[in-house]
Amino acid sequence: MKFGVFDHVDDNGLPLAEHLEARLRFAETYDRGGFHCYHIAEHHGTPLGLAPSPGVLFAALSQRTTRLRFGPLVYLLPLYHPLRLVEEVAMLDGLSQGRFQLGVGRGVSPIELGFYGLDMSQQRGRFDETLEILLKGLSSDRLDHQGEFYRFDDVPMALRPVQRPHPPLWYGAGSPDSIRWCAQNGVNMVTLALGERVRQATELYRSEWQGAEADIPLMGVSRHIVVAPTDEEAKALVRPAYGRWRQSMAKLWEDRGNGFPLAAHLPLEWDAAEAMGHGCAGSPETVRAFVQREAEAGGINYFVSALAFGDLPAEAVIRSAELFAEQVMPAFAAKS
Repeated sequence: MKFGVFDHVDDNGLPLAEHLEARLRFAETYDRGGFHCYHIAEHHGTPLGLAPSPGVLFAALSQRTTRLRFGPLVYLLPLYHPLRLVEEVAMLDGLSQGRFQLGVGRGVSPIELGFYGLDMSQQRGRFDETLEILLKGLSSDRLDHQGEFYRFDDVPMALRPVQRPHPPLWYGAGSPDSIRWCAQNGVNMVTLALGERVRQATELYRSEWQGAEADIPLMGVSRHIVVAPTDEEAKALVRPAYGRWRQSMAKLWEDRGNGFPLAAHLPLEWDAAEAMGHGCAGSPETVRAFVQREAEAGGINYFVSALAFGDLPAEAVIRSAELFAEQVMPAFAAKS
């Protein structure tokens, strides 16, 4: 079992400079604690994501950490010019000496894509073509491509990533088709599924995986986690913080859309969300037992904690990460 961290970098009320500096401090904590990877979301025009250019944050993060892998979960490929992204990925992999992780996706919000003048009808086509060019450009000396959206004729690929042929791929998988695609292409996946749907996802992945079991990529779930010395202290921290994060999650949909499509899936209050399985707030013993249940029920080999969200105080996030690393992760060391 490996352990990672997921972060929307959502608004917490601090000025932007302080907000981003806190995220770099958190990354230093994850680095010291031995977390496998720090995943950051990409969102636009919403308090849900204050790192809309994740590569900028990653460049700073690469210089503040030494072991921690990091990457987007995910780059919204329809928004990127593929040549620009090839160069960015190669630079980030170089700055980190081969620690960059390449998460890719299509984007789930027509509102955010619409800010960039993109129609959802083009979403899949642009994703497929950009990904094809991105992987070809990262692994070739010259780039030739003739497609629906882009054409390149013998373009020199002057920048090459440290990891060959390219950094490891990641995808936020939900549907059976996306899980099959991940397995067939050796892509690490993270899901937000709950309950028995997690086991269904990992079993489908394993059935489609053609390699050795020992070489299977990471199959993870993401959950909100707060660790404190006692259950009572953790719950006092998480309740208002989850509420603020939930407001940020829904705001753009409520302001510009036809209502929040995940309203039934994400309750307004933490206690209801925790009862559904969205996460755990408690002492190290309580959280360790939760992770154990998730691992056994879901068949996962990767557990991703959302440790910083809403207006959790920075020191509480750091303490939570330290307690998780010191008193939860070691229980799974024999399974690493």
